[in-house]
Amino acid sequence: MANIDIDTLNTLHLDVLKEIGNIGAGNATTALAKLLNKKVDMGVPKVNILELKNVADILGGAENLVVGILLSVSGEVNGMMMFVLEQKSAHILVNILMGREINNISEFTEMDISALKEIGNILTSSYLSSLSALTNLNIVPSIPQMAFDMAGAILSVPAIEFGKIGDKVLLIETEFIEGIDHVMGYFILIPEINSFEKILLSLGVNI
Repeated sequence: MANIDIDTLNTLHLDVLKEIGNIGAGNATTALAKLLNKKVDMGVPKVNILELKNVADILGGAENLVVGILLSVSGEVNGMMMFVLEQKSAHILVNILMGREINNISEFTEMDISALKEIGNILTSSYLSSLSALTNLNIVPSIPQMAFDMAGAILSVPAIEFGKIGDKVLLIETEFIEGIDHVMGYFILIPEINSFEKILLSLGVNI
């Protein structure tokens, strides 16, 4: 199977990948609502394919503090998956989960960190489960790791790991809405280049 050039994907290819992003984000929103035991709505996700080096700008700049949940993906799709929250959004989610004042921005406790890791684990697993169901491909996530650091530092991990293979990522910007509180979350799928091809072929898209 010949490798594809992501830069030459046509509108149909991009539309299919965007729809995968929409469905995955929708399933993740449902999982979040169950976890928080609250009604959670989702804004219209923004789905883009872009170079990994440009992702930090979307996250508020390389020096912006974020919470990143990172896991490896194996099976019939290989690569990495990240879920990133800006610091304020991470505080809002933890505060809702813990029943605290929503604007509390005190330092994360060990329990908060554990909660954030669980939130990230549930959301990424939900997203990958929907991707697996849509494509009928076996996708196995690893145990997630969490980091609280500048966006540039967190993104350096997949950059080092996959820089030799390809630097294109599928970025899904998702807005979770609970009451009047809005939380921005970012799903970043970083597949090896031939995994992009497998995903498209599994959906009947000629490449």
